[in-house]
Amino acid sequence: MKTRAITGLVFIVVMLGSFFAGATVYSIFYGLLGLLCLQEFYGLLKKSGRQPNTVMGLINGLLIYGAFAASFYFDTLTGTALIHKAIFLLVLPLAAVFIQELFRDLENPFANIGYTFVGLLFTVIPFTFFHTLGFVTNSGFNAHIPMGFLLMLWANDTGAYLVGRQFGRTKLFERHSPKKTWEGFIGGILISALAAYIISLYFHEMVWRQWVSVAIIIGVVGTAGDLVESMLKRSINIKDSGGILPGHGGLLDRFDGLLMAAPVVFAYLYLVFNP
Repeated sequence: MKTRAITGLVFIVVMLGSFFAGATVYSIFYGLLGLLCLQEFYGLLKKSGRQPNTVMGLINGLLIYGAFAASFYFDTLTGTALIHKAIFLLVLPLAAVFIQELFRDLENPFANIGYTFVGLLFTVIPFTFFHTLGFVTNSGFNAHIPMGFLLMLWANDTGAYLVGRQFGRTKLFERHSPKKTWEGFIGGILISALAAYIISLYFHEMVWRQWVSVAIIIGVVGTAGDLVESMLKRSINIKDSGGILPGHGGLLDRFDGLLMAAPVVFAYLYLVFNP
């Protein structure tokens, strides 16, 4: 319990600190987290006998995240045009995933290709969307929205755990996560919504109704992400996705809610700031 508490405290401090260190550190930090989640995902598949192309997957993950992240650091028309061209060039390393499989001499080559791409879709792409939340207001880097996102995500997780433990009776999705209940699910959303209202008192990029809407999205879609990650672990018969966080499991265990919620939250906020 002591190890878990210390790890949790350090984790929160590091995560929140990444927002105060400036745009460059923010971009690098969440890109690194995305790649570590991707490596963890491939490691889980390999334990179950699958053979994703880890090297090409990581190279593509770095290039995808880097290309889209870099687009926010070019203010001139020429610079923007260059980075847009670089994004189109991503088709070359993506095509290399198919070509390299010709030389690997493994069974089920298209399954291996599929696992490689699923890893990118499941980990790096969501972190790319999360990174974009820092720039979604169209006024340069603003840490308030991604910071608020994480605070609401943690509030949802904590609320679901506490309410579910105290009042949980009706199973939410027992086949994939026996401990989750409808009571906990609803409690998590309500506590996340309360956190959103409190955040709106200090962060004024959006009115309270919009913050609460984000909290509801996180509660619903984030829980789906948690269930999907549980489905993955059950399909390969493991308990934790990794051991990088003592007492807390792996990075996928900690960011499962973010992986599905970040793209949906971005889509909502894009419409809010670009009516």
